[in-house]
Amino acid sequence: MRQAGAEPREVTDDRHRVVVMVGASVRAIAESAARAGWSAHAADLFADLDLRRAATAVVRVGGEAPPGYPHGLPAAVASFPPGPWLYTGALENHPDTIDAIAATRPLAGNDGATVRAVRDHARLGEVIRAAGLRSPRHATEPSSVPTDGSFLVKPMASAGGRGIRRWFGRTLAGGSGPFVWQRFVVGAPFSAGFVAGPTGCRLLAVSRPLTGRAWCGARGFAYCGSVDAPLDDVRDRVRRQFDRIGEALAAAFRLTGLFGVDTIIDPRGHVHVLEVNPRPTASMELYERATGTSIASLHLAACGFGDVRTPSPAIPGIWSKAIVFAPRGHRTITPSAARVAATGRTWADSDGAAAIADLPRGGQRLPPGAPLVTVFARGDTPARSLAILRTRVGAVRRLSTASVSRPSARLPRRRRHRARTA
Repeated sequence: MRQAGAEPREVTDDRHRVVVMVGASVRAIAESAARAGWSAHAADLFADLDLRRAATAVVRVGGEAPPGYPHGLPAAVASFPPGPWLYTGALENHPDTIDAIAATRPLAGNDGATVRAVRDHARLGEVIRAAGLRSPRHATEPSSVPTDGSFLVKPMASAGGRGIRRWFGRTLAGGSGPFVWQRFVVGAPFSAGFVAGPTGCRLLAVSRPLTGRAWCGARGFAYCGSVDAPLDDVRDRVRRQFDRIGEALAAAFRLTGLFGVDTIIDPRGHVHVLEVNPRPTASMELYERATGTSIASLHLAACGFGDVRTPSPAIPGIWSKAIVFAPRGHRTITPSAARVAATGRTWADSDGAAAIADLPRGGQRLPPGAPLVTVFARGDTPARSLAILRTRVGAVRRLSTASVSRPSARLPRRRRHRARTA
């Protein structure tokens, strides 16, 4: 982790500006880095086609064979040339892996100790309440937790909302713990994105997360996208609370670079902090589309590497994104990249940016419920953007439905499903 007040590190010319990025899915941050002039070297679970186009080198780490994900990441990173590295979701669940890679190359982001501290619900609650803010009551064992659904039970290593459910006292599935119980807060979910550096912490963007939307093929509390919420539309009282949240977290945990905070805003306008994602989040590429500012360069600069760059023109409007999941009940054979690209070409021309991303190789076999692609939309209002997004997702899902098959065909298989994270 970069220490507060450290001088920016010298970076050579663009042809030699290597940055390494790892996580479950790094396509968005790799594209951002490439636009800002960095040579991106990437390791993730999917190695999608658009990641391969953006990055100089890509290693796919995953599947059942050891060492798998995330334990295979240090070896993958060792094959890349010298340069700083950063991580995306959900590597915060594996601070030992973060420390292992950080021992071999400079880390642009938060180290394992910081991650352990900020992901500790008890410590997080103390910091938030000490700042005069709100965080829901939690417990680490169920004996004192009501079984009336007023609490949620979450795997402590949850990613993208997977495994979260209302608590009615039922037996927990083995092998997916440990768990935390958190009081359910009635209200509207919002995600806030911040950037922290030597000069302080700044609220960057706010978005409405999409969770469990059936039209995406998602269930429960699973993250399946975001809709941008322009800062100018955020009420002053709420904006002040977000500012205080970012400042309190950055100061208490010495956070650096981009980080996200999941919250609920209750009907009285109080912001309740649920958890912190101490790295660039999935919704931040909407900010890049709206402003043209490279989120990768913003993160790297805050951590002392290079400078902030705005390599793309701003595309005004309300941006949204959705993760499309493969149909359940059958395995899906992914349609060809050409068919997917053809479906989104008119949308991209209208929006001024790619409308479909995270493109798998055609003919891959996807398990039921696996992420298929990411779809984007732009509208004049959040409601209009969301309506366009739903229409586009429906068109993409029809493509995948036409490619549904029984699992008997011996075809190239995509790696075991892990959700793309918030």
